Amino acid sequence: MPANALVGRDAQIVELESVLERARAGHGGAVLVSGEPGIGKTSLLQAVASRAAGVSVVAVAGFEAESTIPFAAVQRLAIPLSGRLAVLPERQRQALAIAAGRADGPPPDRFLVGLGLLGLMGAAAAEQPLVCVVDDAHHLDVESLDALGFVARRIESERIALLFAGRPDPAVARRLAGVPERTLPGLPTDAAVRLLRRSTAEPIDPAAAAAIVRALGGNPLAIVDLAGDASAAELAGWGLADRPVPVGPRLEAHYLRQVAAVDPLAQAWLLLAAADSAAGLDVIGAAADRLGIDPDAGSRAEAAGLVALSGTVRFRHPLVRSAVYTAASGVDRRRVHRALAAAATGLGRTELEAWHSAQATPGPDPAIADRLEHAADLAARRGGFASRASVLARAAELTAPGRRQADRLIGAAEAALVVGAVQVAADLLGRVDPAVLDPVLRARCTVVRYGIALFTADPDILRRGTAMLIEAADGFHDHDPVREQQTLLMAFESCVVADRLMDGVTPDELGERMAAAAALADGPTADILCGLGALIRLPYDRAVPPVRAALDRIRRLPEPDAMQLGTAITALTTFLADVDERDAALDRCAAAARAAGALRSLDTVMWLISLTQLTGGTVRRAAECVEEVRGIRRSMGYDSEQVVNPAVIAWTGGPRELVRQIGAAAAAGGFGGVTAVATWSLAVRDLAEGRYPDAYRLLRPQIMEPFLQVTPVQFPDFVEAAVRSGHADEAVTRVEEMDRRAAVNGSPWYRGLAARSRALIAPPGEAEPHYRSAVEALAGTGALIDLARAHLLYGEWLRRVRRRGEARRELTSARDLFERGGGEIFLGRVRGEIEATGAAGTTADEGNPLGLTAQELAIARRAAAGQTNAQIAGALFISPNTVDYHLRKVFAKLAVSSRRQLSDRLGGPAAG
Repeated sequence: MPANALVGRDAQIVELESVLERARAGHGGAVLVSGEPGIGKTSLLQAVASRAAGVSVVAVAGFEAESTIPFAAVQRLAIPLSGRLAVLPERQRQALAIAAGRADGPPPDRFLVGLGLLGLMGAAAAEQPLVCVVDDAHHLDVESLDALGFVARRIESERIALLFAGRPDPAVARRLAGVPERTLPGLPTDAAVRLLRRSTAEPIDPAAAAAIVRALGGNPLAIVDLAGDASAAELAGWGLADRPVPVGPRLEAHYLRQVAAVDPLAQAWLLLAAADSAAGLDVIGAAADRLGIDPDAGSRAEAAGLVALSGTVRFRHPLVRSAVYTAASGVDRRRVHRALAAAATGLGRTELEAWHSAQATPGPDPAIADRLEHAADLAARRGGFASRASVLARAAELTAPGRRQADRLIGAAEAALVVGAVQVAADLLGRVDPAVLDPVLRARCTVVRYGIALFTADPDILRRGTAMLIEAADGFHDHDPVREQQTLLMAFESCVVADRLMDGVTPDELGERMAAAAALADGPTADILCGLGALIRLPYDRAVPPVRAALDRIRRLPEPDAMQLGTAITALTTFLADVDERDAALDRCAAAARAAGALRSLDTVMWLISLTQLTGGTVRRAAECVEEVRGIRRSMGYDSEQVVNPAVIAWTGGPRELVRQIGAAAAAGGFGGVTAVATWSLAVRDLAEGRYPDAYRLLRPQIMEPFLQVTPVQFPDFVEAAVRSGHADEAVTRVEEMDRRAAVNGSPWYRGLAARSRALIAPPGEAEPHYRSAVEALAGTGALIDLARAHLLYGEWLRRVRRRGEARRELTSARDLFERGGGEIFLGRVRGEIEATGAAGTTADEGNPLGLTAQELAIARRAAAGQTNAQIAGALFISPNTVDYHLRKVFAKLAVSSRRQLSDRLGGPAAG
């Protein structure tokens, strides 16, 4: 339809065409047009796309019958783009093939499928600007909607325009978060009157016409259809009457009269199409043949203006389909669903067959429920966990009450939780009859409830989560030892989340239970449990060997398994004070998550890196990881403003009160680990600013109530705070413990921290060798901030013994390292010390001296490390064109013209 045939839509046409124009210029964008049925969404998008010159157009529409088939819409959309598959990395090609059911393999993450789709669309747009029209988005399968939402949020530097249309639906808006939504209103009164008068055979009174279009809400399809069905006199009578215009019933009756006007076989064909308009003409034709409906029946329905045929069936209006389907008896509806199920079977459409069989069944049916469960398993293999949840839920409806029904409901809840559909998971659990649960099913329910609590921040469950999960592990005991072990691994993670707020069980009791479970079955989880249990229970020297063995086992795991173990890796490496292994292992997890497109896993790992870099790393890397987490959250459609790391805020000079508030809110929500980190980071801030009594006051309660592997890492800060606030006697025992641990673990980092702490408690004449040892040990690590602090303390000591020249050298080294590592909160203290030596305390530019944004810096560092644009795009979940766009800006800002120059300018950084 040409755009000028649309009445009253000039403003909307201009807005959508501006999206296309920006895309032509390389600034891609997306828009969601929402509105009620018949309001003109489809006509608007088709009109804009049809008159766009010099662009390629691909289109896909959602169908209700495909809404439970994972990646169904992506599969159809990828067909016209499939000629560009060769440009994609192998992992992305494989993900698209598995999602489409064309290949076997590990279920792909929906965001990896989205990255592959982005690559296909980007390759097409490199040849010619691409317009992608997605109609009836409310009927898209969840996986496709997530993938398309991912694409829409990553095309800012692409020649791509994504135009979505759908009915108002909170679920669609949530999954397309970040895509501007425009609600399409009814036509303005003057335009609607023009349309009504143009559509009637005879003139109509202007006042009556205005009243009618107001009553119809300016809905253009309702206006056209009523005008074609009623006489001018009838319309005038409705418009001038006191009673409302019977829009809904009138339209439905109008469409039913049109249906009744075609022959009985065409009516029967329409009922088949209404039962599944998405199945394709091949399925509908096969079903029609089974019911004795002649092949031309669909053409006669099209000639009557009720449907349009083009590979699939599109009804003139949703009310046409609704009228046909609801007017049929239950017997007739089930009959056509049985025919469609049989046709789908004959064509090898397993999932479609299961769906129609379910619709054809009025009550519990074990055989069909089994087939639905099989379809749910197929969905899971393709990465369609949202579809698995809905199909299993339907299978449960067709299952007689009892254990089997409960099993399917719990399975559906587990699948819903995988994709973050927390309320769906909770609703499914609410339908489970507790009376039929055996120990294993009850344990599975408990695990899902804890997972829900993590999403919803339920403080009671988070505090009791470790005890709950131990109880769940008891339910698996003697039934499923592998699941028992996995649940206890979750219990350890729960313990870390709750920290000192953990209720109902002690860390020692958890450690004993983990050690007992480790003996139940051999395998990686057993070794990891053994190491974590030793970390909790055993004296340090006896715990180190099993902890090392656990880390070695993790190192040998396949990447998809290892990337789920960030918490265990962090705990084990922290216990050993092995910052090199910690950083390498977490970076491997992040790389694996990127390669798999597992954004949730990547989110978790990058959050852990942002925390761990504050001990034995750099503040700058920690802050960059927080920015990357924000980008990941935006890619998933979440609000990135909710990404707040209190430790990074404290270390980068953010408001103290904000850090305190975050810590207090975390405690109220049951996240004791976040509270502890916030308190610790404020203590470090106090140390940096010379507020030693305040630091001592914050740290002492944590030191006196030690928690697992974390507390020994806090010893150096506590020693400094205690010595400088007049409590040196309390520091001695901590230093002795650090020396013992350093002798056992062999960590250069911890040996350096122990030497630094030993120097603080040593008599003035004996301190210097310890300071030198600290600097020497820490210089061989990547712990720039800890090395800077060693130089600072040594410089302070040298100044106090009046060796000012040497002090100045140490303090200058400290200043330079703090600037490199992002430890600006210490620069005031350093500056004061340098000035006290008689030199000027100036510093280099603080903050980001390069003037790059967080994304530009991330891209620049990867480019400097030798990664190609395609590799950078895959790692950061953006398109190669976006990488190129930002690199050109980086080169201009830094006045460089090659990647070699870029590497020199950045100091040869490594990709994170």
